[in-house]
Amino acid sequence: MENLDKKIILYLGRTPDFIEEIKLQDDGTGAGPYIKHWGASDKVKPTDSQLNALATEATKLENNAKVDKKRKLEYLSWKEQMEMIYKDQKNGTTTFKDHCDKVRSDNPKE
Repeated sequence: MENLDKKIILYLGRTPDFIEEIKLQDDGTGAGPYIKHWGASDKVKPTDSQLNALATEATKLENNAKVDKKRKLEYLSWKEQMEMIYKDQKNGTTTFKDHCDKVRSDNPKE
C-alpha cells in the first residue's frame, strides 16, 4: 500500500512510534508494505478502505515532506543564516528575508 506510513499518521492524527507501537512490513512480493503489528491504544486498527480514503491527503503529506527536505538544504547552514541576519542588521538590508522568500517561492507546498 503506497504511503502507508502517511495514511497511518493521518488516521491517528499524530505520528506513532513505527518501531514499537506500529510495525510495518514489506515481504518483497510486490504487494507493498502492510501493518504487521498494531499497538496503538487510542484507535482500533484501520481497514484498508479507511486507509485508502486518506490516499490524496497522504500523497500531499509525502510531497510536502520532499519540499521540506529540499528547502532545508537551500536555506543554508545556521551559520550562514546568522551571517545574513547580522549583515542585514548592520547594513539595514533584507538579504535574509529575501533569501527565505526565494527558497519558499522556488519550492512551494501543496
